Amino acid sequence: MPRDNSRAPGGTMHLSLKAGERVYINGAVVRVDRKVSLELMNDATFLLEGHVLQAEQATTPLRQLYFAAQTMLIVPVQASPARTLYGRIEDGILAVTTEPAIRDGLKAAHALVEGGRIFEALKVIRGLYAVEATLLGEALPDAPVPALLPAARLGARRRPALRRAAPPSDKA
Repeated sequence: MPRDNSRAPGGTMHLSLKAGERVYINGAVVRVDRKVSLELMNDATFLLEGHVLQAEQATTPLRQLYFAAQTMLIVPVQASPARTLYGRIEDGILAVTTEPAIRDGLKAAHALVEGGRIFEALKVIRGLYAVEATLLGEALPDAPVPALLPAARLGARRRPALRRAAPPSDKA
């Protein structure tokens, strides 16, 4: 996770990454092999690995909305279909909830998405997870919101299953 991701007065963004961490910049996945600091000198769309929601984690309406917005950000070639999906999910949520916090949050997120500020919209949506969990009668996980896969699991190669030795046979 970044230690310093503040924007300097000149518009640059400083990111500090640990070895093995990934960052999604303008649709490209960048993985660093050692501790590194990056300085983005111009406007770029990026998402840190710790904020990436995996498809199998999009198990609630707000997480599905988050996933659609995330897709707009990190897969630019899919931005148009993802925006359409975002609108459909948003409409579905608004059709079934009267919860003011959810409705106000979705209105704010919508304005951010329309303004091209998707990263900020993702933060708004993540902030609604607790309200959604209460409405759905679910307990929030102990992990920070969103409950994401640890960095080591994201994109990691699967290890082959360990083979266990067959028990000794009585047949000789």
